[in-house]
Amino acid sequence: MIDKIRYKLKKILFRHMEEYDITLEELKEKQLNGAEIIDVRSVREYSESHIEGSINVPEYEIDEKFENMIKNKNKPIIVYCASGFRSIKAYKKLKKMGYIRVYNLYGGLENY
Repeated sequence: MIDKIRYKLKKILFRHMEEYDITLEELKEKQLNGAEIIDVRSVREYSESHIEGSINVPEYEIDEKFENMIKNKNKPIIVYCASGFRSIKAYKKLKKMGYIRVYNLYGGLENY
């Protein structure tokens, strides 16, 4: 029953794809071409499961840690989280920090 309610709420509240959003298939293609995949969930969530090859940088630590990790502001970067909301915040922070080629996994891991 909870799953049905959750599904209905998600369908009502979930946003449409934006120009910065990509699908899981697009993520895999970009990863093969050298994109950095950033999991912005908590350390605990990351330890439970994550996309192979991703790096864990919780959304709340992006401001203080990211520029030391990835100095090339032109490198393709894909952010994701569980549902897509934290990764949108991370996307906006990275754009504000001057990263040019940043993408968001549409709907997060829950959609896949």
